[in-house]
Amino acid sequence: MPTFSYIALDIHGEQVKGSLEAGSANAAASQIREMGYYPTLVKEEKVSRTTGRVVKAKKAGGGGGLQMQIKIPGLTTRVGVRDLAAFTRQLATLIDAGLPVVRSLNVLKEQSKPGPLRDVLTDLVESIEGGSSFSEALARHPSTFSKLYVNMVKAGEIGGVLEAVLDRIAQFLEKEIDLRRKIRGAMMYPILVTVAIVGILAFLITFVIPTFKDMLIDFGGGEATLPVPTQILLGSVRVITGRDFVLPNIVWVIIGLILMVILFKVVVSKSQRVKYLVDTIKLKLLIFGPLVKKSAIARFSRTLGTLVNSGVPILQALNIVKETSGNEVLGRCMTTVHDSVREGESIARPLAESRFFPPLVVNMVDVGEETGSLDSMLIKVADAYEADVDVAVEGLSSTLEPLLIIGMGCIVGFIVVSLFLPLIQMAMMIGGM
Repeated sequence: MPTFSYIALDIHGEQVKGSLEAGSANAAASQIREMGYYPTLVKEEKVSRTTGRVVKAKKAGGGGGLQMQIKIPGLTTRVGVRDLAAFTRQLATLIDAGLPVVRSLNVLKEQSKPGPLRDVLTDLVESIEGGSSFSEALARHPSTFSKLYVNMVKAGEIGGVLEAVLDRIAQFLEKEIDLRRKIRGAMMYPILVTVAIVGILAFLITFVIPTFKDMLIDFGGGEATLPVPTQILLGSVRVITGRDFVLPNIVWVIIGLILMVILFKVVVSKSQRVKYLVDTIKLKLLIFGPLVKKSAIARFSRTLGTLVNSGVPILQALNIVKETSGNEVLGRCMTTVHDSVREGESIARPLAESRFFPPLVVNMVDVGEETGSLDSMLIKVADAYEADVDVAVEGLSSTLEPLLIIGMGCIVGFIVVSLFLPLIQMAMMIGGM
C-alpha cells in the first residue's frame, strides 16, 4: 500500500507533519481528517524496491544533472486577465450545472491550449486531489489569482454558493477589462500624435537644423549676428543634443534612459513613501488627476461591494481593498477605515474624514450601512463612477487631440521661421547693395 507524507493543522492552528499508508491521496486525506487534523498537503512517497527506503522524487527533466529554472521579472509567462475571466465564467457555468470542482477543472484543462493557464489548472487539480480545498489551491498561485479572488472563493465555499461567487468574480473581471479597453482606445490617437511629433522634431534636430546652422553661420559671419529667434533655436538644439554628446552616443543614451525607468519602477515598488508621493502627484495633475481619482473610487467601490456581497467579513474585505487598490493614497485611507471599523465605528465617518471621497460616495455608503444594503450601494457607486470615467476619457481624448496638433504646429512654425529669417535678412542685404 502506498505511503503518503502529510502536513496538516491541528485544532489550535499548529502545523503537524507525519506519514501514513492509504490506498489513494483522497483516502489519506480522509484518515487525516478522522485524526482531527486539517490537511494542507498530502504527497505520495517513493520507496526504493532494493533498499526499502524513501527516495526523494526527481524533478521533471531527469538526467540527474543540476536543474535550474531562471525567472526574469517581467518576462515570465502568466495568465492574462482575459483568459482568467473566461476561465472563471466557464467554471461557474460547469459548477452551476452540477459538476464537481475537480471534474470541472479537468474539463477546462482538456480544452485549454498548452500554456500558463493549462499548467495552473493541472496544479489546481493535483492540489485538490491531494486534500487541499479549492481556495487553498488557488492561493498557491498568487501571480494568477489575487487575494480578492482567493478570499471570494473561500467565502463561496463556506457559504455553499461557489457558483454564484465565481459568477460575481467573472463580472468583476469583465468590468475591469472593459474599463481598461475604453481607456486604451480613447488614448490611442493622442499617443500616436505624440509619437509623430517626437519623430518629426527628432528628424529636424538631427538632419535639417545642423545643415542650416553651418550655412547660416558661414553667410552671417557668426552666430551672434543671427536673428534672436534663430539664436534661441540653435541654443535649444545644443541643449537638447547635449553639445554634440547625445547624438554620437545615442545607443548608450537610450540604454541609460531604459535603465533609469526600470530603476524608478523598482524604487516605487519597494518604497511605500516614494509610491505615496508618486500617487499624490498623479491625483494633483491638472488634466489626468480627476480621471485617476474617479478610476480609484470606482475600483474601490466595486471591489468592496463584490466582497461584501460574497460574504467576506468587512475587516478582511477592507484589507483586500487596500492591497488591490493600486493607489497608495487610497490604501492609506483604507488603513484608517479598517482601524476605525475595528473599534466599532461606521465606514462612512473615516471615509468623510479622509477627504479623498466626495460627499456623494460618503452619503451612499452611510445610507447603505443604515439600511443593510452596503453591497448594492457600493455597486451603484461603482457603476456611476465607471460611467463618469468613460465620459472623462472621451472628453480627455477630444481635448488632447487639438492641443497636440496646435502645439505641433507652433513648434514646427517656430523652427521654420527661425531658419528662414536669416535667409530673408541676407536677401534684403544683397538687394540693398
